[in-house]
Amino acid sequence: MKILVVDDDREIVESIAIFLSGEGYETVKAYNGIDALEALSENEVHLMILDVMMPKLDGIKTLMKMRESRNIPVILLSAKSEDADKILGLTAGADDYVTKPFNPSELMARVKSQLRRYTTLGSIGKQNGVITVSGLCINTENRTVTVDGEDVRLTRIEYSILELLARNRGRVFSSDEIYRNVWNEDSVVGDNTIAVHIRHIREKIEINPKEPKYLKVVWGIGYKIV
Repeated sequence: MKILVVDDDREIVESIAIFLSGEGYETVKAYNGIDALEALSENEVHLMILDVMMPKLDGIKTLMKMRESRNIPVILLSAKSEDADKILGLTAGADDYVTKPFNPSELMARVKSQLRRYTTLGSIGKQNGVITVSGLCINTENRTVTVDGEDVRLTRIEYSILELLARNRGRVFSSDEIYRNVWNEDSVVGDNTIAVHIRHIREKIEINPKEPKYLKVVWGIGYKIV
């Protein structure tokens, strides 16, 4: 597994790289957002550890740019611990958030957890136009959905929302982001409209909608497929 470590503090990069190497991971190093994007284009990276506050291109902008083409797990590092900063990072597409100073053992545990989820515990399979997340199967060619082999009938909007979330498994989408991606225009509706669609999707794909297996709400932030 290859992990990209990005921080303008070279000592932090070197320290993280040492711990990762000790766990058997290969590392790629970058010290600003621009170099990080270049490293991503030149390497097959499986996870990125990304500092928020950096010169040239900060971590949030780097993350948003990366998410245009890559769906690898991202762990943000930040000296800021306020909830607003965490929400901003998660909304931008981060999978996890670690506050500096951090315990290296905790960071390694989070790295392993994200890689395990991404590679072995239901990372999205995309073969022959099919997206699979555990028992949920989405055929993007004929726009059909099955759960544990049973057909699920969705409206056009419901299907589009589900496919968006499934293609970006683990990423949290706000109501506005869902609207922009599905309707292809700036949001002109309240959060409740999206919430209603989410509820209908849950009722159709979940065995117990009150304890969902696939479609999760991240309170105060948005929705994601896990």
